[in-house]
Amino acid sequence: MENRMNIYYDDERDYLEITSGDISNSYFDNIGNGVFKVIDKETGEVRGIAIFSFKKRTKNLEEFKFSLPFKLDITS
Repeated sequence: MENRMNIYYDDERDYLEITSGDISNSYFDNIGNGVFKVIDKETGEVRGIAIFSFKKRTKNLEEFKFSLPFKLDITS
C-alpha cells in the first residue's frame, strides 16, 4: 500500500492534521499542549500529528513551509 501524505486543516476549529497512509486503525496519543501523535494500533508506528490552535501557534509566520517528501519524526 502506498503511503500518501494527507494534510487536513479545519479553519473554523483551527485544527491541523498531517498523516501518512491509512490511519483508520490508529489512535491519537496526547503529548501535551494540544498536540497529538497518530499511532498505528498494530505496529506502534507514528502515522502523523494533529495540532489544535495551529494558526494561533504560528501567527508570526508568513508561510508554513516544508520540503516534499518529508520525514515525520516525532519524539516525546
